[in-house]
Amino acid sequence: MARTVQDLVAEARGRIEEIAPDQLAVDEHSTVIDVREPEEYAQGHLPGAINLPRGVLEFQIHAHPAMACTTSEALAAPDRDVVLYCLTGGRSALAADSLQALGFSHVRSLAGGLTAWRNGGLPLTTEPA
Repeated sequence: MARTVQDLVAEARGRIEEIAPDQLAVDEHSTVIDVREPEEYAQGHLPGAINLPRGVLEFQIHAHPAMACTTSEALAAPDRDVVLYCLTGGRSALAADSLQALGFSHVRSLAGGLTAWRNGGLPLTTEPA
C-alpha cells in the first residue's frame, strides 16, 4: 500500500528534532530558514528568517549568502544551528530530515510552523532578511 504525505511527515518527525515557538523566540544563535514559497514569505515571516523554498532547498543551501561563508567560513559549517519552518510544520519536517541526510547535524523544525508562532503572539515582519 502506498504511503501518504502524512506518513512521510510522521516518519520525518520521528527522525528530527522539533522546537517550540517560545524556545526559538529566545534562541538568537540559530539560522532561521523559511521553506515556504516566496509569495508566502512576502506576506509575513519570522524576523531575520531567510527564504529558501522547500523545492530548491537542497540545491541552494550551500549557495545562499547566509550559508555559503561569504562573510565567515563558520557560516558554511554543517554543524551550525539551523531552524526550519513553514506554515504548519510539515514541509519543514521533511526539509529538516533532508538536510540531516546531507550532513547537517543541528537542524530543527519549528513545531506547528508559522501558525503556532502567530498563535503564540510572536512577532512577524514583511521586511526581507
